[in-house]
Amino acid sequence: MLFNFDVFLSSFEFVLQGLSVTLSYTILALTCGLPLGVVLAILKLRSKGFLFHFAQGYTSIFRGTPLLVQLGLFYFATPQLTGIHLSAFQAGILTFSLNSAAYVSEIFRSGIQSIDKSQTESAQVLGLTKFQVYIHIIFPQTIRKTLPSLLNEMIDLLKETALVSTIGEMDIMFRARQVATEKFLYFEPYLLAALFYYVLVFIISSLGSFVERKMQYVAH
Repeated sequence: MLFNFDVFLSSFEFVLQGLSVTLSYTILALTCGLPLGVVLAILKLRSKGFLFHFAQGYTSIFRGTPLLVQLGLFYFATPQLTGIHLSAFQAGILTFSLNSAAYVSEIFRSGIQSIDKSQTESAQVLGLTKFQVYIHIIFPQTIRKTLPSLLNEMIDLLKETALVSTIGEMDIMFRARQVATEKFLYFEPYLLAALFYYVLVFIISSLGSFVERKMQYVAH
């Protein structure tokens, strides 16, 4: 069986148009999930009782169940349970944001715990409030320590957005599958999708490495 260059080239632009959908999910989900993850991390480290158990339970549920199941629950089950009909985009962003927050919370929790407690104790002796300690001492160091893990989370999130094709969002994967169905050829469109995902991951990894080197240079 020969590789069909005509199908590969003719479908290139069509599949590429799904890039905006894929990036929208990745960027919005991480933008929403990051602050929520930070809050959850703080609750795990600084709170007791209900809030602590809520943060732990939240993380356990979203890390312990498949993302595809979570997406199905928000998109298909929400109307049944609440009468609220979410669009595919709304359900997707909500699912990916909540899921990402669970992973980000663990990343930040370990990052915060890796900081020497003597630094925070010294800052409080100098008169800084807990809020000031977090803003000026804990968060900057935590971001620097957890940057590689956060980049991995962004890359994982980017690849996982392919799941939105199952609810009809015309992302890269949906468009590649549509070409495959119409042409009865699967290798060419799926190879094209793989190429787009790989290039995106490569760009993110390269930018992340650049930022990491800059942060290390500034730190020294």
